[in-house]
Amino acid sequence: MLRRDTLISLCRARDMLRETHDRCVSIECVAREAAMSPYHFIRRFSAVFGETPHQFRIRTRLERAKHLLARTDSPVTEVCLEVGFTSLGSFSDLFARRVGVAPSVYRRKVWSLAGACRPLSGPFPGCFSLMCGDGTLAIFEKHSRRAARQTCG
Repeated sequence: MLRRDTLISLCRARDMLRETHDRCVSIECVAREAAMSPYHFIRRFSAVFGETPHQFRIRTRLERAKHLLARTDSPVTEVCLEVGFTSLGSFSDLFARRVGVAPSVYRRKVWSLAGACRPLSGPFPGCFSLMCGDGTLAIFEKHSRRAARQTCG
């Protein structure tokens, strides 16, 4: 049985992992904040959230990268560094393996699905984000997964 304070510590640790995409925070440091040994922390985290802290960190970084690629016109290298990767090659390879397409292809496809809805600099009306927001990304991701399944098997 998981105690309430342990669950709260694990949730805080998860938030810490999610929010530290721009700087590397070691698992030892996060485990210390959760008042657990690193090995105990990894086991507990995996049992509660269904993935290791490392897998969680990678997934959240890639989600943030997808968001930045779709919503900004920042170069892929800048997005790579912004989300906490230090090597463009390893970022691009991991992105392609997990998402199904290279980061630049992902951006082109999302932008083409959005039509005229390109990223804008500065604030824009809320109705615009409703027209070109996350729904467009969801459609693209659905089609990407379908295409990946068809080519893989």
